[in-house]
Amino acid sequence: MNFSDKLARKIIEKQNPSVLGLDPKLEYIPDSIKRKAFDEYSCFEQAAAHSIAEFNKRLIDAVCDIIPAVKPQLAYYEMYGIHGIWVFNETVKYAKSKDLIVIADGKRNDIGSTSEAYASAYLGKTDINGENKEIFDADALTVNGYLGSDGIKPFVEACEKYGKGIFVLVKTSNLSSGELQDLTLDDGRKVYEAMADMVNEWGRTTKGQCGYSSVGAVVGATYPEQLKLLRKRMPESWILVPGYGAQGGKASDVAHAFDKDGLGAVINASRSLMCAYKSERWKNEYSAEEFDKAARAEAVRMKEEIGQFIFDRKENKG
Repeated sequence: MNFSDKLARKIIEKQNPSVLGLDPKLEYIPDSIKRKAFDEYSCFEQAAAHSIAEFNKRLIDAVCDIIPAVKPQLAYYEMYGIHGIWVFNETVKYAKSKDLIVIADGKRNDIGSTSEAYASAYLGKTDINGENKEIFDADALTVNGYLGSDGIKPFVEACEKYGKGIFVLVKTSNLSSGELQDLTLDDGRKVYEAMADMVNEWGRTTKGQCGYSSVGAVVGATYPEQLKLLRKRMPESWILVPGYGAQGGKASDVAHAFDKDGLGAVINASRSLMCAYKSERWKNEYSAEEFDKAARAEAVRMKEEIGQFIFDRKENKG
């Protein structure tokens, strides 16, 4: 199935555009989970990986019936070396076993054969002794388009061939993004607007029946005015919106990412879900050992909050 249609179907089925960002740190994980892992494994990296695996699986179990997708950020796994890569792969497989869409957040890119290798690893298949094998088998991957078209082409080809998706960095949520992305070109466009126009072009061959292409964009919730502008500029592109919750993005900000029918965007929350048990809202109701229950409670609240703004837009469309 076309990735775009698969994503639309999941969002409609669960009436929820939220994404659980799985960016685990050991400090987020309850001591009981860590003690068990460190008692069993003498290698620090291995024990850390098994702690993360348990943490991630319990989070997935807690929200898999209400959230359509997860987004593991590769940096938080790579920091533990080969054992971290193992737990990333375990997380992908476990999430898919729960029928969740997996967006690998690696912001990968390069040129030529190197870009092809990244596309094969995360979205396609790798030739191993004459047999094509899926390696990480994510449903989608975040990519950096600022190397130009030759760095994006292999990813688009993987989308076409394997029914996968990509999300291209357009306007990122970090404070210093404007140092480059807000520069004005000779034709009057901002750099991020030029990137948005390229996303439109790259996505032309992957459009699904839902009206959106499998080449999406990353636009941060912390820049709501640009988000509003870019929603209009990329009418056929899904927008992955980071920055909600712990980074300061609000439901009223992310509402700009949706079309008038309440589709077209997915909203990521990482710390605000993983560490909900530490928040002012939930800390008196859930203990650290109940992190999964707290995550579910916050996921339900997030769904309702964002849903209300989407509902208002649908009521006022036209």
